[in-house]
Amino acid sequence: MCRTYEEAVNYILDIPRFTKKNDTSHTKAFLKFLGDPQEDLKILHVAGTNGKGSVCAYLDAMLRAEGKHTGLFTSPHLVRMNERIVLDGVQIKDESFCQVFEEVLSKVGEMQDAGMPHPTFFEFLFGMAMLAFRNAGMEYAVVETGLGGRLDATNAVEHPLVTVITSIGMDHMEYLGDTIGKIAQEKAGIIKPGVPVFYAQTCEESDCVIRHTAEKRHSFCKKIGKDAYEILGIEDKHIAFSCMNAYYGNTTWKLNNIGVYQPGNALLAMEAMRFLFGETGHPGLWRQALAEVKWAGRMEEILPDVYVDGAHNISAVEAFAQSVPENAEGNVILFSAVQDKEYREMIACLCRNVQAELYVVAQIGDGRAADAAALGRLFEEYTDRPVVVKETVEDAFRYAIKNQRGRTVYCLGSLYLTGEIKGLIREVKRKC
Repeated sequence: MCRTYEEAVNYILDIPRFTKKNDTSHTKAFLKFLGDPQEDLKILHVAGTNGKGSVCAYLDAMLRAEGKHTGLFTSPHLVRMNERIVLDGVQIKDESFCQVFEEVLSKVGEMQDAGMPHPTFFEFLFGMAMLAFRNAGMEYAVVETGLGGRLDATNAVEHPLVTVITSIGMDHMEYLGDTIGKIAQEKAGIIKPGVPVFYAQTCEESDCVIRHTAEKRHSFCKKIGKDAYEILGIEDKHIAFSCMNAYYGNTTWKLNNIGVYQPGNALLAMEAMRFLFGETGHPGLWRQALAEVKWAGRMEEILPDVYVDGAHNISAVEAFAQSVPENAEGNVILFSAVQDKEYREMIACLCRNVQAELYVVAQIGDGRAADAAALGRLFEEYTDRPVVVKETVEDAFRYAIKNQRGRTVYCLGSLYLTGEIKGLIREVKRKC
């Protein structure tokens, strides 16, 4: 039975209702039913708390600049599920999505006939991505972990070319642990014996865990320190930086983003590329490719002086605050969060570190959403500026835009919020 795109998406969204978490041995068995498509791909595996998606986007862009055919698997999606599966820089088409969905679903039926559990939501999409990449003849695949690393479905990949670990922060503590060290241990679980790992300096506690894991697995390990680059300035919505490494010479690198954390993400990806390609690489092409990368939902300008940022944990909000330029006119902050995040700390950080004249709080349309009225009361504890609570994201966004008045609007606190706002913009553009 051939399903429509909408039917395929609805089936995948419904999976959490009838299956449970599976371990990586189940994912390996699932991939085997699919013909082990991952074995035909050169995989770059990326984990971390913040910056994973950006690093993946940078790797994908530089690989394509080298003339390689690439698949990119990331999560979550913001508006449409196709965002998770990208082939040569283009989101998978609806028709191809349906074709690979049917192929995977057929194999899932065989699994269940053999007495095996149905794949989880994330496993199913991961299997679809691997199959889509192989079917399309991709050579490389850049794969982002979903949650953690050690127990993540993507860790069923046994022979990646390289592993990359971005900055570590306090997030998903109910699953990953309540200290930076414990969380780092889960992220470091993607390090495979003999496979090189590149990681972003975070703090000694997490750095030590990654180093020791790499030593135990006899893997080459390189830290990308915070002193490995210098930010030269932000101009015309671009951030410029230089690298403290003779390999890159005196070149000025530019990113199409104003996040002060992005040069570190870019350099992390650059160093992985440098390892893979050595003297045969073309840094000049990488420079051009990086300057053109636009990663949705990460300090993304969606309207003039209106930004959405996916910051949804305290370390990401701290990085966001560092990226907001001083503005004599002040700013408008639109915020929402889900229940399992440290939203009090996030709100306190925003009020302390970002100059704002107005705070707008939205109720996101998700079952995990924190109560907007409660969030509003927290803002009132930390600021004497006006705080307005709206019952929907659409109402909140319209109110923020109406009251922009020459100021910059920043929308953050939840990826659900980012997705809903981008969906609103997309719908308006579609009707125009």
